[in-house]
Amino acid sequence: MKKKIFITGAEGFIGSHITEKLLTLGYNVTALVLYNFTGDIGNLKYISKNNLKKLNIIFGDISDPETYFKNLKKTNIVINLASLISIPYSYRAPISYFNNNIIGTSNFLAACKNLNIEKFIHFSTSEIYGTPKKIPITETTPLNPQSPYAASKAAIDHVIKSYYYSFNIPVVILRPFNNYGPRQSRRAVIPEIICQILKKNIISLGDINTKRDFLFVEDTANAVLRVIKTNNILGEEFNIGSNKFFKIKDIVNILSKLIQKKIIIKIDKKKIRPFKSEVRHLLCDYSKAKKILKWTPSIMKKNFFKNSLLETIRFYEKNYEQLDKIYFND
Repeated sequence: MKKKIFITGAEGFIGSHITEKLLTLGYNVTALVLYNFTGDIGNLKYISKNNLKKLNIIFGDISDPETYFKNLKKTNIVINLASLISIPYSYRAPISYFNNNIIGTSNFLAACKNLNIEKFIHFSTSEIYGTPKKIPITETTPLNPQSPYAASKAAIDHVIKSYYYSFNIPVVILRPFNNYGPRQSRRAVIPEIICQILKKNIISLGDINTKRDFLFVEDTANAVLRVIKTNNILGEEFNIGSNKFFKIKDIVNILSKLIQKKIIIKIDKKKIRPFKSEVRHLLCDYSKAKKILKWTPSIMKKNFFKNSLLETIRFYEKNYEQLDKIYFND
């Protein structure tokens, strides 16, 4: 019998891809979608109709266990992606991030404390490392969050580990680097670049010299599957990334060639983060995930980065006009 899985943040970019993968493989999945008065299911609207009818969707909020606890009690595995995201907005509303990402997730952890859960898979972020003194970044790299968003994610990582040590909650933490792929919101750099290039020849960006390690979302979903299937990993943390990084201006050049447009970049000072808050470079050491989870990123395959970017471009060509109406959770 396939495991019963409870996933939060399922309506988001990464969450919808993981949900779709699990349903395709026959898992029994319950998705907690943040309550909204329109009944919008976010990116879950993009999964196949056959998978969608197999999915049990409930509306609620991780901050309030009353909205989901009866479903949680029937769960074998929890995957937690519920999080308030976007670094720029965290400068404007830091308390919202602390309330949602720390207090909200702590309430969710408390609800799981006395249940018979086999694994609690929590999604962290590479942003908690800040600009490291040494690269590539390993799981033992000191944490140095440089934004309120990153601070909230670093703090809840510590809370989650404390629940593992104190209450035996079977925690595994995944720390993805910069995901990209279809369904991602324009708050992220690759879809923002694509959407601008599709409409014009002069695009507006912030700092184009920062370096990021980009990971295709399908690889992230595969990492979750490896965590589900791998034994003796409770309490562990795993970086997942590509071990390759690109300057943002290099991504512009790659995308402009794929879209076949000559592009001029205009620097918009409003899009530049506070100097001390900007993470200059992120590069993942995924050797622990490779050794223990038997996971490797697909970028190692010939032409994969180009082909995955083309797949991403096709999504935005088809859905560009709808983007302002889509609710994204991650």
